[in-house]
Amino acid sequence: MRVTLRALTDEDVEAHNAGEDEHTVRWLTGGYGTVGSTTAHFHRLAENARAGFGKRGFGVCLDGRLAGYVDCDPEVGDGLEPGDVNISYAVHPWARGRGVAGEAVRLICEYLHAHRIGRRAAIRVVADNHASVRVAEKSGFTYVHDVVSGAEDRHGSTPVTMRLYVRDL
Repeated sequence: MRVTLRALTDEDVEAHNAGEDEHTVRWLTGGYGTVGSTTAHFHRLAENARAGFGKRGFGVCLDGRLAGYVDCDPEVGDGLEPGDVNISYAVHPWARGRGVAGEAVRLICEYLHAHRIGRRAAIRVVADNHASVRVAEKSGFTYVHDVVSGAEDRHGSTPVTMRLYVRDL
């Protein structure tokens, strides 16, 4: 098994959207992507990468096939300290349970270190997202404390409480 990261392109939109499921929507996106919204998102990520600031995202490939998504955002301030870089990820259902998320986190941390982006990687995860809690712990992140996010939950009624895990870069 070989996991790699690469820039996302318009050719990835269909496979990316097809890989979204109820877990992706619940824990990460809040809704399913459309061709238009996903294309626009990929273009923003590419522009941010060219400019050297903001959220940057990558396709996670398993043996050359798009298997998910990972991004890093040094501008997230919701519960993070200056120098912390938020990491988010999702793995397509067909690739789950094979260590893909952990390897994607390792690779994005290498990217952050090599490009001198931030001083700590941070993963914010809802406590009952047990799979992501395991990824954070197995990837060498340390639980710091719970964070009440400024964002509302998916039902628009209460703030979201997340566990904050960090790892020095």
